[in-house]
Amino acid sequence: MIPRDWLNPHATGQHPNRARADARPPWINSENSAICGHPSGDDSIACDPLPNIKAGKRMRITVVGTGYVGLVVGTGFAESGHQVTCVDRESERIQGLKEGRLPFYEPGLEELVARNLEEERLHFSTDLSAVVGDSLLVFLCVGTPPSPDGGADISEVVNAVEQVAQAMTGYRIIVSKSTCPVGTADLLRETVRKHTKHPFDMVVNPEFLKEGAAVDDFMRPDRVVIGCDDVRVEEIMKELYAPFLRTGKPLIVMTIRSAEMTKYAVNSMLASRISLMNELATLCEAYGADVGEVREGLATDSRIGSAYLFPGLGFGGSCLPKDVVAAAQLARRANVGASMLEAVTTVNERQQQRFVERILDYYGAVVAQKKVAIWGVSFKPRTDDVRCAPALRVIDALLGAGATVVVYDPVAGPKILAMYGDKVAVAPKNYAALEGADGLVICTEWNEFRRPDYERMASLLREKVIFDGRNLYTPKVLADLGFRYFSIGRPSV
Repeated sequence: MIPRDWLNPHATGQHPNRARADARPPWINSENSAICGHPSGDDSIACDPLPNIKAGKRMRITVVGTGYVGLVVGTGFAESGHQVTCVDRESERIQGLKEGRLPFYEPGLEELVARNLEEERLHFSTDLSAVVGDSLLVFLCVGTPPSPDGGADISEVVNAVEQVAQAMTGYRIIVSKSTCPVGTADLLRETVRKHTKHPFDMVVNPEFLKEGAAVDDFMRPDRVVIGCDDVRVEEIMKELYAPFLRTGKPLIVMTIRSAEMTKYAVNSMLASRISLMNELATLCEAYGADVGEVREGLATDSRIGSAYLFPGLGFGGSCLPKDVVAAAQLARRANVGASMLEAVTTVNERQQQRFVERILDYYGAVVAQKKVAIWGVSFKPRTDDVRCAPALRVIDALLGAGATVVVYDPVAGPKILAMYGDKVAVAPKNYAALEGADGLVICTEWNEFRRPDYERMASLLREKVIFDGRNLYTPKVLADLGFRYFSIGRPSV
C-alpha cells in the first residue's frame, strides 16, 4: 500500500526540470546534452551524460516482467529493431520463452517472439542486475493485484524498482507500465534515490492493451500516453514510439500524476459503459423491449458511439474489475465521493448473479440430476485468461448445486483443468460437450459459436435449452427449432 503522503491529491508531483522544459531546445542530435543536477538534489554527485540518441538509433531496453504486458511490450520493441531483454524471476518461464514457448495464449505473439529470438533482438534472463547494467530504458511491467482493502498492491513494483536501482551503473530512464495508484511514481522515485547515487528519470507510460488483440494494440495504438518531467526524456520516448505512430496517432505528454490517473479513468469509463448497458438490458426485460434494438438506437448517436455497448455477463479479466475497485479506493482515501465507481462494480456483480439464478431457477430442485454444458470459459474471446471470468461463477454455482459440468473453450481448457481437476469435464470439441447434456450455457462469444449447426445441437442435447450470456443467437430462429432460449435484455422464448 502507498503511504498516504504520496496520495496527497493536492500535490503536483512535478519535477523541477518541467518548469524549465520550454526554455530548452530539442536535444536529439545534439552533441553535449547532459542531466542537470542529480535527482536527489545533491549537485556534488557526478552526473553521467544523457545519451545522444540519434533519430532512428537502436536502443537497449530491459523489460521487468513477462506477463501479458511485459512480453507484448518487449516483443513489440524488439520487432521495431531495438535490443530487448525481458527479465523474470521464474526460471522455468524464462527457459520456456528462450525455447519459444509462451506461458499464455495471445494471437500473433508466438510468431513475433520466435522471429525476434531468431534475429537475436529479443532475449530472456533471470539476472536483472546484469541486464540493467547494459540498458538505457527499464520498463516495469509487473502485476499490481488487489490488496485486502480493494486498492492496488504495489509491493512487487517497489521490489522491482529497488532491484533496478541497485543494479544501475549509470543514468537510466525508468518507465512504469504497471497500473499503480496516483502518487506511486513519487514513491518509486524516492525508492530509487535510497538505493543508488546514479542519476535517473522516472516516466509513467500506461498500457492500453486488450487481451486477444494486444499485439495489434501495441503495434498500432490509438494513442501513447507519456507522463514525464523532462523535455529531453520526452524526446527519447517520442523517438522510441515513432515507428508505431506513423499513421498520425498522437503521443500525448502530460504530468506523471495525470498519466497515472489516465489508466484508471479509461478502465473506469469502459466498465461504466458495460454496467450501464447491462442495467438497461434488465430494464428492457422488465418491459418487454429488445436491448439489441435499443443498443442500435444508442450506438448511432454520434455523442455515444458503439463501443462497449454489448449487454452480457458483465466484465471480467485482470484489469477492469480490480481497477474500478482501486479507483473507488483512491476516491475514498481522498475523502471524495465514489458512488458512481462503486455502482459500476455492484451492477457487474448483480448481472452475473442474475444470470446464475436464472439457470438454477429453471432446473429447480432437480438441478443435481442435470448435466450442463458450457461453451467458453475465458473472460473474453481470443485469450486463455480466466481471471475473474464470469464463467467461473456459473461453474461454481452449478457444482455447488450438485450438477455435472462439462466445458469447452478453444484455448482455456487446460487452465480450467488446473483449477477444477476432475470436478469439471473438459470436452475436446464444442459439440462433444453437448452429448447428453440437459442444457447449454454460453459464457464467452468465441466466433466459432456464432453460427452453429442447430440441428446437430438438438440431436446431441437431452433437453433443448440454451442460456446465452452473450446474445449470440436470434430468439425467433431458436423458437422455431423448438429450443427454449434465454438471453440478456430480450424476451425469453
